[in-house]
Amino acid sequence: MSDATIPTESAGAEPTGTEAEVNGAQAESAGAGAEVTGAGTESAGVEPTGTRPAPAESAPAESAPAGTGAAEPGLTEDETGLPPAALTDEAARLDAADRLRAKRDAFALDDVIYLDGNSLGALPRAVPSRLADVVAREWGQLRIRSWEESGWWTAPERIGDRVGRLVGAAPGQVVVGDSTSVNVFKAVVAAVRMAKERGAHRDQILVDEATFPTDGYIAESAARMTGCTLRPVAAGDIPSAVGSRTAVALVNHVDYRTGRLHDLPGTTAAVHAAGALVVWDLCHSAGALPVGLDAHGVDLAVGCTYKYLNGGPGAPAYLYVARAHQPGFDSPLPGWNSHADPFGMASAYTPADGAVRGRVGTPDILSMLALEAALEVWDDVTIEDVRAKSLALTDFFLRCVEDYAPAGRVRSLTPAAHTERGSQVALRCADAGEVLAELVRRGVVGDFRRPDVLRFGFTPLYTGFAEVERAARVLAAVLKEG
Repeated sequence: MSDATIPTESAGAEPTGTEAEVNGAQAESAGAGAEVTGAGTESAGVEPTGTRPAPAESAPAESAPAGTGAAEPGLTEDETGLPPAALTDEAARLDAADRLRAKRDAFALDDVIYLDGNSLGALPRAVPSRLADVVAREWGQLRIRSWEESGWWTAPERIGDRVGRLVGAAPGQVVVGDSTSVNVFKAVVAAVRMAKERGAHRDQILVDEATFPTDGYIAESAARMTGCTLRPVAAGDIPSAVGSRTAVALVNHVDYRTGRLHDLPGTTAAVHAAGALVVWDLCHSAGALPVGLDAHGVDLAVGCTYKYLNGGPGAPAYLYVARAHQPGFDSPLPGWNSHADPFGMASAYTPADGAVRGRVGTPDILSMLALEAALEVWDDVTIEDVRAKSLALTDFFLRCVEDYAPAGRVRSLTPAAHTERGSQVALRCADAGEVLAELVRRGVVGDFRRPDVLRFGFTPLYTGFAEVERAARVLAAVLKEG
């Protein structure tokens, strides 16, 4: 398939820089990438200009290596049906130049090529021992005393500040707890209430029409509860769709199906110009790219922590309430944990100050402290370096698929333009379910969305270029056999 590009269903452009210096590209990205928040901003690395990343001109960045091109169990030349290629050597060079490569050792991984961190992140090695201590000592020995002596009571705000650093929020604006769904409900209803204080005529909720289903369900319920109407709109059309009746827009930063990155700065500015508020869902962007919540004046945001933040299955989500909105944040789920005097047990509710008023009930301490331990891996990592490597990985994967896969078997749904791409690649494939099952059998784990979308997530902290190249080879072999 080297004579033609992978067909794409999304507009984009091809990078124009040279493959070469991974670290040089990273340095460029770290400078320009701090605000890689959407289609209207400069992305880490080189700006693309075609329908897919350029063939021998791999984008910016870095890679986290599992190895440097050596063969791995189950991935022989005979199995792929392809001879060693120049891309194998290129992968080894990129892995060797990767400044994040040592981070892979911080995770519990094996020979399986794991490209599903956009659904569930890998286990950080620090988590099991931390949980063992929480269970045996803090719970087993200190028991109730741990609410104070072990810092359990303040965990939602303490861990929230750690998440805040990764999404561009100053301390005191992020609280960890509840699920993403619950936090979407709190954020949307509170935003409508604040908007209606600006004018009762604000009776519309705009929602990304391709949103993750739960966001849409909750937005519809919130509309009924607040006397609003729900108006589904393509995420890219929200800036032109907002108007005097808009109360709030609920938008996904990255589309969970296609990996398309939406324009957070531009959309936020357009919504504000119309006098409305915006709630961003960061589930597929936090931990993968710079978000810049404070820098871009975002009102409210929510997200999960079990994808790129590696918090574990069912890890608590988070809620961001911009400091300017905290005094007016009227939660539809007031609980004793968000009361100004939680142990006063007053019958009347008085909200606490600050982000604390985003809390509801007793925190889920075990999963919350597992998340806290998982976040330690980020202590010496910049999100700009992660973004640079993410773009390099996805560029390289698309190139490998183009070179290896049979013509016409897959079609890319993921934008080639860096400013429009998250940290996953989605390929349309007629027999996606069967293909994925065979990939898993051969040691390559991704996922698919019915009816025909293969998704591959690239987690820069532990994914390497050699793995990416091998995954593309195995995919090509499966496609040829199908």
